[in-house]
Amino acid sequence: MKRITIISPCYNEANNVRICHEAIKALFDGPLQGYEREHIFADNASTDQTVAVLREIAATDPGTRIIVNARNVGVLRSTFNALKASTGDATLVMMAVDLQDPPELIAEFVKHWENGHKVVQGVRIKREEGVVMRTTRWAYYRAVKSMANIDVPNDVGEFQLIDRQVLDALRGYDDHDPYIRGLIAHTGFKPYGVPYVWRARKRGLSKNRFLMLIDIGMNGLLSFTKVPIRLLSIVGLVLAGVSFIYAIVNLLIVLFSHEGSIQPGIATLIVAIFFFSGVQLLFLGLLGEYIAAIHQQVRFGGRVIEAERINFAPTPAKDA
Repeated sequence: MKRITIISPCYNEANNVRICHEAIKALFDGPLQGYEREHIFADNASTDQTVAVLREIAATDPGTRIIVNARNVGVLRSTFNALKASTGDATLVMMAVDLQDPPELIAEFVKHWENGHKVVQGVRIKREEGVVMRTTRWAYYRAVKSMANIDVPNDVGEFQLIDRQVLDALRGYDDHDPYIRGLIAHTGFKPYGVPYVWRARKRGLSKNRFLMLIDIGMNGLLSFTKVPIRLLSIVGLVLAGVSFIYAIVNLLIVLFSHEGSIQPGIATLIVAIFFFSGVQLLFLGLLGEYIAAIHQQVRFGGRVIEAERINFAPTPAKDA
């Protein structure tokens, strides 16, 4: 019997984890009845009753496994750590416990996987959210795709089913801030896309706050492209060229004008100073993002500290 692993990251989702578990279990009792289920909940150091609810579930369901992080490390790092614990022949990278991604679509994913596709991904053709966020996400995905040095599909998140071969390839990455959808694309396996509607959240509040979304977005933009850093060089070269031309023009005015050099106004001078200062600070900030990513990777790597594992097979003791 083939095993399908489902990864569900969670943080303060006491109202959703049981519903998510029941939805996945019903799926394996129905359309996926011929497969063994492994459902891994990766708890990101929840401060509510999420872990207590998960303990109750795991006590009566051996197919449910739990990883409890010692601290909140972010949804993508927590998910990537859980992926390394997967034992399935195929693994669903992220099944959000709020069920905004439809779990019933997993059966179709498995069908395409059985037909030979190593990566089956959900493509969000419509989002049940506000027009501002919907437009921002649409623009962001296309910006990443246009700048990336790999083919990152548009409107695709971590709602993907990957073969064991792809999972083994992902385990070879040691990334402090893994942009998982980008890493899957980086493996080079051709994906099969399944369109679906991303649902509105029905229970609880989303944990993806504005600053967190910015952090994830910057990580996606910088992980697989050199375009921003090269843009700095191009803009710097253009500004240097404009300055040189201005110097030549001013020199010619001094040499051939009877009125002497044209003195710039105070307002012009202030605008120029603030403009070029702003450009420099912007570029320094962008350079800082790259340097900070390198700093984090060198000092800490991609390690996640786990406080506890539940329902996992015991790790064999190493010889002394």
